[in-house]
This record gives sequence, C-alpha cells and structure tokens, in this order.
Amino acid sequence: MNMITKAVLLTSVLALAACSNKSDFVGDDVVDLNAGANTGFEGTGGANDPTSVAFFQQSVGDRVLFEVDTSTLTGQGRLILDGQTRWLTTNSDYTAIIEGHADEQGTREYNVALGERRANEVRDYLVSKGVPSSRLRVVSYGKERPIEICSQEGCYAKNRRAVTVLAAGLSG
Repeated sequence: MNMITKAVLLTSVLALAACSNKSDFVGDDVVDLNAGANTGFEGTGGANDPTSVAFFQQSVGDRVLFEVDTSTLTGQGRLILDGQTRWLTTNSDYTAIIEGHADEQGTREYNVALGERRANEVRDYLVSKGVPSSRLRVVSYGKERPIEICSQEGCYAKNRRAVTVLAAGLSG
C-alpha cells in the first residue's frame, strides 16, 4: 500500500470513529458555561442536594445582572446575593470566584475595569452579609466571555453580569 492510500484509510477510520455516538450531538441546545470546571465539590445529589454546586446554580442562582455602564446592584441582584449568602454560610467548605463581565460595547480596557467593579461589588455585598472575605476571590473578564453574541439589547443585558463560581482550595 502506498503512503497516500494509508493516509486516506486512516483518515476515514478516524472520521467514522468520531461520529460513532450521534446522541452526543442531538438535542444539545443548552450551553453550560461551567462545564469542564473541576471544582472538586460536586455534591452527591445533583440539583436536589442542597449542598451541591448544581443546587447552588439552579435553585439559589449563581449570577446577578447589571444595568448599562454601572456596577450598582439591583434589587433583584441583592435578593440573589442574599440567597448566596445563606448558602455559603451553611456550606462553609466552599470558596468562590466571582467573575465580572461586561457587554461588548466599549473598549476592552474599559470593560475589564467595569467587570472588576461589578465583581468587587458582589464580593463586598457578600462580605457585608457575613461571608468571610478569605473565601472569596474576584476576576474580571470584561467583554471576553459573552453568554450571547449579537448587537441587540437582549444579548447585551445577559452579558452584563457577575457570576459566583464555587471552587476549592482558595482559602488560606
């Protein structure tokens, strides 16, 4: 067999193997932004286990949204953070990274600074409610990690957020 025939045969076999489990791609409309994040604290009962990351994300709420060009918490944001405070107080084994985000409008530098102000606002609120600051870290992604990409207010609104991501090994 010549080298070209071997290469074509190998490529064909790899292509067929890659497509062998079609169910992985069917009905996959939901994007999990935290997929692949190995926090080390996954809980045992999924979304029904009140000590699990899934419960925190789905029942408590892991994100707060902000208005245009501001880092001021909304009333809805404070309600979500009150729930996060209760959950973090009850589940003291967890630490959290608070991610600040912005929409695509404005410069990269401006949006990184705005994302940082948003993340710090969330951290400061949680600390004011009794969560130890040693369990919280902040990071800003500015406009670099949008949930939705389009030039409409509906997309922009989803991208103006702070997300509390549960993690392990940050305290100390």
